[in-house]
Amino acid sequence: MFKYFPHTQNDIDKMLRQCGLDSLEDLYSDIPEAIRFRKEYQLPEALTELDLREFFGKLDEEQQALISFAGAGCYDHYAPSVVRNLIGRSEFLTSYTPYQAEISQGTLHYIFEYQSMMAELTGLDISNASMYDGATATAEAVMMTFNAAKKAEKVLVSAALDPKVRTVVDTYAHFNGIKIETVPFVDGQTDRQFITDKIAEGGVAGVVMQMPNYYGIVEDLTGLADEIHAAKGLLVINSHAADLALLKTPGEWGADIAVGEAQSLGIPMSFGGPGLGYMCCTEKLVRKLPGRIVGMTRDNRGQRAFVLTLQAREQHIRRQKATSNICSNQSLMALYVTIYMSVMGKEGVKEAAELSYAGAHYLAEKLCETGRCKLTYPEKVFFNEFCVTTVDSVDDIIARAADKGILAGVKIDEHILMVAVTEKRTTKEMEVLIECL
Repeated sequence: MFKYFPHTQNDIDKMLRQCGLDSLEDLYSDIPEAIRFRKEYQLPEALTELDLREFFGKLDEEQQALISFAGAGCYDHYAPSVVRNLIGRSEFLTSYTPYQAEISQGTLHYIFEYQSMMAELTGLDISNASMYDGATATAEAVMMTFNAAKKAEKVLVSAALDPKVRTVVDTYAHFNGIKIETVPFVDGQTDRQFITDKIAEGGVAGVVMQMPNYYGIVEDLTGLADEIHAAKGLLVINSHAADLALLKTPGEWGADIAVGEAQSLGIPMSFGGPGLGYMCCTEKLVRKLPGRIVGMTRDNRGQRAFVLTLQAREQHIRRQKATSNICSNQSLMALYVTIYMSVMGKEGVKEAAELSYAGAHYLAEKLCETGRCKLTYPEKVFFNEFCVTTVDSVDDIIARAADKGILAGVKIDEHILMVAVTEKRTTKEMEVLIECL
């Protein structure tokens, strides 16, 4: 109920005495005088609660919330209002790091449920506890392929991987001695022949694909896993979690590791974060998986209990030898998507994906009927996101749409606009966007 109590002078004096100090000046005495701020803070006069609410209310009125047709990794999905209420329940807000199982049953329980749901969603055996975002999860997967390989030091990454994710992958690879090679993207498809040729050369630890790819296209990965496995490599598939409710799962494609962003499972866009990285793998890779795994057991009274089943201890005691230093998890977001999937149910999550798919194809057809644009990759299958090549400048289109309260999409090129549709977008909103072209 009370989120903030200011310290009284008596509180401050007690804490200082405990530290063996006489004043706050003594507490900060190690800070050089040259860099200490000695002027008055430029703060306004204190406001009453009523005045403060009015002030921020006016600020809020000045902000224009645009209806989003932008995607590129962050999507405007619906979440039932009950989710926000449930994530604040006290049984889930136990110890942040659940090492002491006896006082962390709420945290351990929902992590167990999260892992179970993500394993089912991806079609793989094991899920870790959660990661910071889809980009770092993908980078960790690249490190897993490298660490699992005996001599290979090269990882092939599709040029159709989200550029934001790619920059994180490149950073991790650079500081871990991993060579990254880009697989060309040709006419809406990752160049499979390039992958075949590189595998034949040898030294490939793994291949990273995105499904659907960054441009929204659903690529056919038939036989790719077999080809990679024959050369002792691993297949990593990056996907937005909500898409897997309808599409073929990474497990069905034969992937060894599934990673990606789970923001699409109802997490608000919130100006770009936070998100939630998920990571699942086959059972044989479980010892290479960063983070922790929660399991269910029975206590000495025969009652169901949850415990930390597996975690890489070297992350804590031998960091220089660790395969990864992911040793915490963004579990509030894991709790969020667990409750979201529980409330929506299998059919609800699937229906949201179907509505997104249907809306995207309806909008693409109507946009092309204007004669002012055409599908950039007309022969390719897309899911809920697609690219159109426009007659007008994309900057002009985005500006015109913004004036009408619409975020038109993401600029790919001077005349290529990428548009995303979720289950929240209505035909009335689509008509406004169509008018802007």
